[in-house]
Amino acid sequence: MLSKTAMWLFLLIIAVLILFPVVMAVLGSLKSNQELNAGTSFLPSSWQFNNYAATWVQAKFSTYVVNSLIYSLGGTVTTLIVVSLAAYAFARKEFPGKKLMLGIYTSMMFISLGALTLKPQFELMVSLHLHKSIVGMIIMMTGAGGSSFFIMYAFIRSISKDLDEAAMIDGASFAHIYRKIILPLTLPAIGIVGLFSFRSGWNSYLVPLVFTMSQPKLQPLTVGLVNLRYGVAGAMQSHLMLAGACISMIPMLIIYVLANKTFMQMNVGGLKG
Repeated sequence: MLSKTAMWLFLLIIAVLILFPVVMAVLGSLKSNQELNAGTSFLPSSWQFNNYAATWVQAKFSTYVVNSLIYSLGGTVTTLIVVSLAAYAFARKEFPGKKLMLGIYTSMMFISLGALTLKPQFELMVSLHLHKSIVGMIIMMTGAGGSSFFIMYAFIRSISKDLDEAAMIDGASFAHIYRKIILPLTLPAIGIVGLFSFRSGWNSYLVPLVFTMSQPKLQPLTVGLVNLRYGVAGAMQSHLMLAGACISMIPMLIIYVLANKTFMQMNVGGLKG
């Protein structure tokens, strides 16, 4: 009884620490700019629900939301295709340099390249004439980090090869096995990778900032939020920024709710026995 009480108390403290900034952001988005900057009260003295309307209409927030959805969904689809195919090939095929490539890829996960890759990425997109297009941004959003590949790789390796061999006996090709057997069995892993990819694209800031600096109409939500910082008169519009931040949280909350069952199914693999 004592251990359970301590565990629930610990979880409650963690939940409060995580939710407290979110609650403060929501309450701050419902205050006037003057009241928010003064910081004199916890609850709004006058609930300013029109902050959301002002953020959505005056700041053209709908354009930023649409752009973010296009980039995130497009990057998620391309990531799932590339990662699942690469993981399937590495898990089921033997070829020269396989272990070396896996070792290099694994070691690079522990090195934060950060802004070092921005210049070569930008030069590559310029050479392809994609640095001012939606397609170029989607390509830049593809990948979602090396963890996505290793999630799919580990999941496919957990699937019994007996399924592949039985399908080959029936005349199934390598591509047919991927499409009819591997993909259906890896749906839980696909859900996790898709969630991580969508979150990565939705929260990405530095890459979209560089690639859309000369194209305001292509800017996503993260870049648009910064544009809300100062109004026409030059005063910091903190209440509008918080309202925009709260709006930006809604799609991620929906995605996490929809993908909740996927987390529970991550231990599902191939057939046993």
